[in-house]
Amino acid sequence: QVNLVESGGGSVQAGGSLRLSCQASGYSIDRNDKYCFRWFRQAPGMEREAVATIQSFSMTSYADSVKGRFTISQDNAKKTVYLQMNNLKPADTALYYCAAAEEWNSRCLQYIYRGQGTQVTVSS
Repeated sequence: QVNLVESGGGSVQAGGSLRLSCQASGYSIDRNDKYCFRWFRQAPGMEREAVATIQSFSMTSYADSVKGRFTISQDNAKKTVYLQMNNLKPADTALYYCAAAEEWNSRCLQYIYRGQGTQVTVSS
């Protein structure tokens, strides 16, 4: 069971920055448990969007809508995943939550663990 707690959301003006954090627990680095972590976002009335993913060896991927503006990273010692968001736009307004999936043979399995989310609001 992986537990995830997000923080760092808030209200900013367009062009501003925020850094979201996802504190993970319930797994052991010593046992070489491997997980992929993904940030999702969902705005009211919109479909969920996968924003950024990080897996072993810091391999990352991003949605086209955030490439060049968002950066996902992780601190394994702290079991924390970050999402640095720069040059924010009103279209980035959403509930952001992180999710985890077991990694097996470099593949991310189903994202069955997720946090409660943190709200990001960007005003024009």
